[in-house]
Amino acid sequence: MSDLGRLVADRYRLVERVGRGGMGTVWRAEDELLGRPVAVKKLLVPPHLNDDEIETLYERTRREARSAARITHPHVIVVHDVVDDEGLPCIVMEYIPSVTLGDLLKRKGALPPDEAARIGRGMAAALRAAHDAGVLHRDVKPANVLLGNDGRIVLTDFGIAVQAGTPSLTRTGELVGSIQYLAPERLRTNIAEPGPACDLWSLGATLYQAVEGRPPFGRDTAIETAYAIATEEYPPPRNAGDLGPVIEGLLVKEPGGRMDAHEAERLLGGHTAGTVTALGDQPTRPHRAEVPAVPSREGRRGRRTVLWGAAATALAAAVTGGVLLWPWGGTGATSARPAGANASSPPPSTSPSAPPPVPAGYHLKKEGSDFSLPIRDGWKRQDPPGAEIAYVSGLAGLRINIVPFAGESDPLRHWRETEEDQTRRDNPNYERVRMDPTTFRGRPAGYWEFTFDGSKRKYRAVELAFSSTDGTQYVVYLVAPNAQWNQYRPVFDTAVKGIRLGG
Repeated sequence: MSDLGRLVADRYRLVERVGRGGMGTVWRAEDELLGRPVAVKKLLVPPHLNDDEIETLYERTRREARSAARITHPHVIVVHDVVDDEGLPCIVMEYIPSVTLGDLLKRKGALPPDEAARIGRGMAAALRAAHDAGVLHRDVKPANVLLGNDGRIVLTDFGIAVQAGTPSLTRTGELVGSIQYLAPERLRTNIAEPGPACDLWSLGATLYQAVEGRPPFGRDTAIETAYAIATEEYPPPRNAGDLGPVIEGLLVKEPGGRMDAHEAERLLGGHTAGTVTALGDQPTRPHRAEVPAVPSREGRRGRRTVLWGAAATALAAAVTGGVLLWPWGGTGATSARPAGANASSPPPSTSPSAPPPVPAGYHLKKEGSDFSLPIRDGWKRQDPPGAEIAYVSGLAGLRINIVPFAGESDPLRHWRETEEDQTRRDNPNYERVRMDPTTFRGRPAGYWEFTFDGSKRKYRAVELAFSSTDGTQYVVYLVAPNAQWNQYRPVFDTAVKGIRLGG
């Protein structure tokens, strides 16, 4: 406590030590020039470090200040100055009377979903602003989230942040950050530098801890934790409520399928505003003008115009003996969710293994004598004309088509033959995301994903088509607003991954 009362840089009087971390000590101080309270972060230098390691610490401190200073946002700490104190760099920041989220969780335990959503939205907004400025935080965790006494949410401690275009301070094989919140790709030796998706994984882990009171991959040792993050699934959160889809979208192991900061901020903002529609519990009555719960007869706007698209045509062809397979074969073995209109995950494939147990929030539905699959709780059954089965939630729908003994056919060939003269014609601004062969339980299958314009918004759709050993053909198809794709894609992945064939 010998620093108490000391004057730093002939300007900042140290008043009270308010925090201490691995890289420094934070003091509440008085700016004697401007007469305002500030926070001063002093660098800690362990005695065993060599000169190169000390220089790395110095540079990280300077980068922390530069990184935070590049971001102007109410949810990001404001940096006022960087000064020298007895040969060590110090960062002078705004002082926020607050408690950290980490300390709050230790003291009070799990938070209600509404409060977690409010905090998460502030964090997502901060990350969105940081990423837009070319800054990656790399150490998002409860301890680095300030909960201001005035209700403000502030992301702080950019000590290991990295800016686009700057050389890394991390040595090959070195991990920086807190293991509980590291994204899976940070644990792979072939990933040289993290991307923005790493911060979003950390946000997901923080939200999970906020509502459950524990991190999603907590283990006894760091090695066990790292292994769990890289290879295992986390226990479904029991107390997340409507935050479940957001947490699920953030904790996707493949970074390309992870929810981005803009989407997370939007969904969390909808929750804090009390509109559960943003998180998936949309009105069950379909909006007929654009949602295809049941194809309308008015010209049949083609391929996916309302809930389904390609399926109707493929079904008609199949019933008359034509080619029937469609979009994509996969098993949903991946839970990847495209982050934008042009992003997509590789076609999933599965080995002939037994399907996993039905996850929480889903129930198994038997459709036909030999086919069942998991359906999201709350999705309403609808039966459009023909042999299809449909489940609808607001502007999204899951469709299943089963054609017994239809014989072998090639879905990719059928799609390619009809894509230009039918699909593109009937679906305004149709764009193929991907159309690829894959396998389902060891059998050939097809995967098709695309976007198109509805009457009021852009939609995204995905299909899986495969045949069983007796020649029966199956198609599973999901369509949802493109802006909410990350929210609804898990419904498709879970359904396909959980398909059960046989009695």
